[in-house]
Order: sequence, then structure tokens, then C-alpha cells
Amino acid sequence: MHRLRSPSASISYDRYGEGPPLVLVHGSFSNHTSNWEFVKPLLEDRFTVYAVARRGRGETDATNGHGVADEGADVATVLAALGEPAFLLGHSYGGQVALAAAARAPERVKKLVLYEPPWPTALDANVVQRLDAFARAGDWDSLATTFFRDLLAVPAAELDGLRSSPLWPPIVADAKASFGDVRALLRYEFVAERFRPITCPVLLQIGTESPRHLYVTDALAGVFSDVRIEELPGQAHEGMTTAPEMYAAAITRFLLG
Repeated sequence: MHRLRSPSASISYDRYGEGPPLVLVHGSFSNHTSNWEFVKPLLEDRFTVYAVARRGRGETDATNGHGVADEGADVATVLAALGEPAFLLGHSYGGQVALAAAARAPERVKKLVLYEPPWPTALDANVVQRLDAFARAGDWDSLATTFFRDLLAVPAAELDGLRSSPLWPPIVADAKASFGDVRALLRYEFVAERFRPITCPVLLQIGTESPRHLYVTDALAGVFSDVRIEELPGQAHEGMTTAPEMYAAAITRFLLG
């Protein structure tokens, strides 16, 4: 992995492919590899991909008490190191991080793609209390299950299928770092108006099967000057995993079109 020093951490990222630079910021319960596993072969033919490992993943420092702004500074450090403006894409919590990075260094972002960045207020206090109990007990499987079932509202049959698939062990392995994301999001005050100075073209992605009220998509659509919302038919929160060809085609259309 490649390593850089951001203002408050040592950060790492994978680099692969060839073409214009595309920086990827993964979400929770995933990392710089697993979040993009199925779209990697579809992206590396068109882009030079910089897949950032957020705090506690890859060779990036596992810090305590960091916030969305800190991780935004991490991504802005990667953008600065590229020497030219880049495309920037963030998924879920990584969408909030990518948004913070774009606000910090708008001149370094050619186009921005955000897939369902969550509202901090979507974190139900009772559920978070249960997650905290699981974290203190080191019961990461129960923490991940509760998060997907009670916060993401994944249907029971779909969640059962996920838990019995090869995708589940990496999700559980990331649960400790992901609970750090939850804590950071709880402390984050999201104000859509703050991002009005971002003037690059923006694509806001949302799955048609997602509980749309959990995400800041519509709030952001009201502040960007060059923005479009694209619904991913039949998809929920993990379109790059459940429909990689559709997902890669959608972002390639926007970024290169």
C-alpha cells in the first residue's frame, strides 16, 4: 500500500488501473478492498483508482475520538498528493467523508459522486445503546447484525442470506472500526448549506429499495448548483456489490460522459 501523513494520522491507499484519477472512499462494515471488490475490474480499465483505507483499515492508523472532518482531511491529503484534480466517490459514511474532503479542497475535485451518505439523526439512540453494549463485550457479530437489521432496515430474509455468505466474515472483521464511524457520526453536525461552495458536477445516487429518509441525498440536492440524482433500480445500500455492472456503468457515464 501507499502511505501519506495527514494532519492527524498516517493514512494508506491502494493504487491500480490506468486513466484519469478516481479516489474511492469506502463506507462502514467494509474497507478499501471489500467495498469495491466486484467493481474493481470494471473501474481499473477506465480509471487510475486510489482506494483510500479509512481509519483502522489497511495500514491507516486506528485512532480514537476522530471525527468526519478528520477523515475528510485524510482524503484531502490524498487528493493533494495526486498533482491534478481527480474524481471523488464516497459510499455511505464514506460519502460524508468525501463530502468533507470536497469542501476542504474543492479545487482538487473534478466531479463528485455520493452514494447514500447517512443523516447523523438516523442513528436511533436505543439501537446505538445496544451497539455500545455489544462493543464493550467484543460481540462484533451481534453488533453487525443489529446495525444491518435495526439501522439499515435490511429485510430479515436478505440479512439471513448475507450472514450465511462469504461476505459476512469481512463485515464482522470491520465491526470494531465501524463502531468508530458510528461514534464519529453521532458527534457530527450535518448542515447541507455548508456545502453550497462546492461547484463541481455532483451525482447523488440512491437505491430504489433504500429507505430514502435515512440519507441526506435530497437535502444536498437543494444546495449544489450542478447536481443530478440517479436512482439505481432494484438496489438498496450496496449497489456496487449487488449490481456491479450497473453500478460501474452509472458512474462511468457520469464521470467520463
